[in-house]
Amino acid sequence: MMKRSSFLRGAVAGIPIALGYLSVSFAFGITAVRAGLTYFQAAMISLTNLTSAGQVAGVEVIAASGSLLEMAAVQLTINLRYALMGISLSQNLDPRFTLPHRLIAAYGITDEIFAVCSTNEEPITPAYMYGITAIATLGWVSGTFIGGFAGQALPAAVTAALGIVIYGMFIAIIVPPAAKHRSILFTVLLAAALSILCKYLLPSLSSGFSVIICAVLTSVFAALLFPKKDEEGEVSEA
Repeated sequence: MMKRSSFLRGAVAGIPIALGYLSVSFAFGITAVRAGLTYFQAAMISLTNLTSAGQVAGVEVIAASGSLLEMAAVQLTINLRYALMGISLSQNLDPRFTLPHRLIAAYGITDEIFAVCSTNEEPITPAYMYGITAIATLGWVSGTFIGGFAGQALPAAVTAALGIVIYGMFIAIIVPPAAKHRSILFTVLLAAALSILCKYLLPSLSSGFSVIICAVLTSVFAALLFPKKDEEGEVSEA
């Protein structure tokens, strides 16, 4: 009964996440179909890889006939933050979270799930994590399937217009914090500038390696110019 109650609490907490995922994954489904994938293939990507930015970059690598090494490097660069989130969440896990449970739960660590779980005052149980992950994943995969199916059924002009929705979402994510913090604004502009340079100065460079180079260089410059300070105002070595 306790496991069922914890699973239901997690499922309820995951409903808003699932609803938000529907619109984003719908756009990804259309993007994947435009790149030449079927709606079933797009849905399978969403089922096995819960990361919007990683999936979009991965589809671009597939469309460009990139190598497996390029795909692995792109995913590692974009999704490395999830490892840090997992380390943070590990500090608030219930003792029942054995190694097998940790390995399974790692599948469902996304930005939104991490945000909800990190604010949980009680230790996170495996059942709670499975509940929130199951509902969020259902919304993500369902939205991808519907978007992919619509992408195959709708006229090309309509899908071309809808295909930019997911990029609009990324812009909407970075604009508010960039308007408040000059460090974030600088990071965004630097990443854009490096991307343009790669596009025109290195035209033979694939999109996957371009993402890797831009992400790594931008992170290094931002870390050097805007080091994080601790509570006493001193620069942290971490």
